[in-house]
Amino acid sequence: MLDKDKIRLVDALSTELNEGNLAIFAGAGFSRSAGFVDWKNLLRPIAEDLDLDVEKEGDLVALAQYHSNANQANRAKLNQLLVTEFCRNLAPTENHKILSRLPISTFWTTNYDKLIETALARSGKIPDVKYTTKQLAVTVRNRDAIVYKMHGDANHASDAVLTRDDYEKYHIKMQPFITALSGDLVSQTFLFVGFSFTDPNLEYILSRVRISYANDQRQHYCILRRVARGEKEEQADFEYRQRKEQLFGVELLRVGIKVTYVDEFSEITAILRQLENKFKMRTVFISGAAHEYTPWAQKEAENAIYRLSREINKRNYRVVSGFGLGVGSAVIAGVLEQTVLDGGKLGEDKLLLRPFPQSATGDRPLSELWSEYRRTMIAHAGIGLFVFGNKLVDGKVVLSNGMEEEYRIAKANGLFIIPIGITGYVAQEIWEEVISEFTEANYPNGKKILESLKLLGSSDTKIEKVGEIVLEILKLL
Repeated sequence: MLDKDKIRLVDALSTELNEGNLAIFAGAGFSRSAGFVDWKNLLRPIAEDLDLDVEKEGDLVALAQYHSNANQANRAKLNQLLVTEFCRNLAPTENHKILSRLPISTFWTTNYDKLIETALARSGKIPDVKYTTKQLAVTVRNRDAIVYKMHGDANHASDAVLTRDDYEKYHIKMQPFITALSGDLVSQTFLFVGFSFTDPNLEYILSRVRISYANDQRQHYCILRRVARGEKEEQADFEYRQRKEQLFGVELLRVGIKVTYVDEFSEITAILRQLENKFKMRTVFISGAAHEYTPWAQKEAENAIYRLSREINKRNYRVVSGFGLGVGSAVIAGVLEQTVLDGGKLGEDKLLLRPFPQSATGDRPLSELWSEYRRTMIAHAGIGLFVFGNKLVDGKVVLSNGMEEEYRIAKANGLFIIPIGITGYVAQEIWEEVISEFTEANYPNGKKILESLKLLGSSDTKIEKVGEIVLEILKLL
């Protein structure tokens, strides 16, 4: 369970995410758990060449410069270290995967690796990577996210920002990056992760933004690991570091960055997972198939589904649907009409449709393609709504095996399941299972939620009341 500070952070980030304002700034610590070295271990061989102890060096940028000076500005060994350490084909971490799945379109990083762009690509997105000023003037077609690598890329190590010379010339050589980041800091809300805030370039930019906007600067957030006492550390030394931590937190507030502390890096993953779950809970997956609508007339049942979809959209939920037989058209009509009434534009932020392919392509059987479509659809949602669930096979009405599969996938993905049991068929079977397995203690409003779920399977419930009950469950969640 997250404590109050972390819950507040998730709530704040969730608001910015839903409004399309959230951006990420990733530092070296964000890549460390993937297997990449930190700055200290990267420069350890450099320190040894200079007969220095890297553990005693606080200014690692200066250490890199010392090596360059000692070799008459030849940084070949530094470049080789970058290539050797950061061109390894390591897999993105869980944190990278979570962020890549969220609708975040702006990433900044001081890292040289490719974890961010790799995670985005594996999530089916198109990243537009920028690590030279010339790339800023070119746009990748249909891009989903921009990845600004302000210190360069490991595959172009000779141009990477490493030494004090590089930092001192940055505002001249890379001025367009400073301008771009300054603009993003004003227009977007950043979450800083894996960052130590000792980067001189970032300090320069943050100070300029603070001076320009004074008390009107945008609120940003960061997650830092709280100082922990070393095994042999004296209490006085530990308390000294704690005091510096407190002062540093106040200093970050001065430049508009609010700190949330964690004791372990694994807590960052818990925070990001909660953020993803909270975002997904604004998306409702509607699963249904109906050849017959007994005991209601087809028009009556379709109107009920239409009204429910419309009301869900009206409350700013996104709807995901696979265009199920006898259900999909009513879902689309409801969402479309409410979107038009609101003066909005129908896009994937309102309705995500995944019509199923009707013929196999290549060597993959149709059933396999359908299963993949279902997994892809359901991955977007946090709530699953199930209605009816029958189809016609050889002249007989049978249970829909596709809807059964969608339920199993939704359950495995942790979706909150809302089955409308009174519609019968597969929906009734799901309702019986949900009621038998429901645990009130898992939800703050568990008792009231269970009461509403029971109404969805009660023979006394009229179909025109279904929408009202479902909306009450969404509200309670």
